Amino acid sequence: MNQKEISELRRRFRADRNAFSRVYGCYVNASREVISTIDEPLGMLPQEEAEQYLGLLKKALSGTLGKNLIDIVFSTRQVVDSEEHRLLSALRDTALKDETVRQTFYQRAIDALDMEGNYLLLVAHDAYDVPYRGEDAADQSETASEVFSYIVCCVCPVRDGRLELSYCPGENEFHNFLPRQLVAAPELGFLFPAFDDRAANIYGALAYTRKPEELHQPFLDAIFHVEPPMSAPEQREAFQTALSDALEGECSLEVVQAVHGRLTERIGQHKESRDPEPLTVTAREVGDILEDCGVGERQVAAFRESCGAQFGEDAPLRPANLIDSKRFAIKSAGITITVPPEESCLVEARVIDGRKYLLIPAGEGIEVNGLPVEV
Repeated sequence: MNQKEISELRRRFRADRNAFSRVYGCYVNASREVISTIDEPLGMLPQEEAEQYLGLLKKALSGTLGKNLIDIVFSTRQVVDSEEHRLLSALRDTALKDETVRQTFYQRAIDALDMEGNYLLLVAHDAYDVPYRGEDAADQSETASEVFSYIVCCVCPVRDGRLELSYCPGENEFHNFLPRQLVAAPELGFLFPAFDDRAANIYGALAYTRKPEELHQPFLDAIFHVEPPMSAPEQREAFQTALSDALEGECSLEVVQAVHGRLTERIGQHKESRDPEPLTVTAREVGDILEDCGVGERQVAAFRESCGAQFGEDAPLRPANLIDSKRFAIKSAGITITVPPEESCLVEARVIDGRKYLLIPAGEGIEVNGLPVEV
């Protein structure tokens, strides 16, 4: 799925635009016991409550592709005959109306979830009449349409409110009051099937995690049973390890500046182009950058080989997961220097009288802790 397709679905999560007839779910305590179940007709709920349910479900389609939103790909064998795909398909095909199927899904999710404390598991079904879109990208609903039937699920922590001083109208006084338990934003969720090329793709799904470093692998394995994807932090660590191990003594400041600068430039150009497809590069392309910096053929080949072992041969890599495009940070002896990426070229490494230094040209208007100083 690309960003445009995700945005199209996100616009569905409004009271006047969706076909979510009901919202289902269960409230689970820290001992993995179901305290209560939910089976609410959205149309009968007060508008505020309906919008709150829709808002929670919508968050399962939020964040950055490749970081918060992870593509799940099923094998042909799974689609033809596997327990996990049959269960997801049954949830979708019955529009969640089969209680036995729902209970089976709840139990599988509860057994796998690594959540601390109480949580609310929500799931809903929608049938979207996908408007025909011509070459001018204008919707032409009256011309043709395809129905995209899908389910969306999210898991939300439920936390105790804080003790607060509140006004008691009957007593005309203020007293400490503990609000009831509050539902927080989802920690994880998923969409099934994927909405690829504006149509259902039963070979795919889209998983959501609020924290990129926490993919909730046991849950993904129980629901999808696919090879667990690498989280964004794991991808960055693997990339950095491949770079430092391959370059050995040639991993200089200038090389890192060049790699960071070129990838940051690609990210900026992609953002300006408004291309909905995610930006990717290959290890071969990064190797070309290293060659431009004068890195030897042996080290470049070692880098490409290491990336192939870590990510897969010629695997597409997302630059946003490999570097921090918003800052360039240098650490040494307890000191951290952070500069905007576009200014990183101003930082130089020098050896003066046998000692290593990082030099940054000082311009006019130097401030220390907000105070102007003279150098």
